[in-house]
Amino acid sequence: MVKFSKDDYKLWSKFRESKNNTITRGEFRLVCLLHSQYYKHKYFEPCTCNPKLINKWIKELNVVYNAH
Repeated sequence: MVKFSKDDYKLWSKFRESKNNTITRGEFRLVCLLHSQYYKHKYFEPCTCNPKLINKWIKELNVVYNAH
C-alpha cells in the first residue's frame, strides 16, 4: 500500500482537522494535487458544481492517510 510522504502526511493531517462542511480553494487544489500524485493520473480539477468526485477523492486519500 502506498503511504504519504512525511510532508504530505502533515498537509493532510491539517486538512482533516478542519470542521467546515466546505473546502477552500487551496484545500481543493491540495486534494487534486495529492490525488494525482498518489493515484497516478494527470492533475485535474473537477467541476465544483457537483462535489461527488472531489468527495470520492477525499475518501480515497483518507485510505492512503490511514495506511501511514
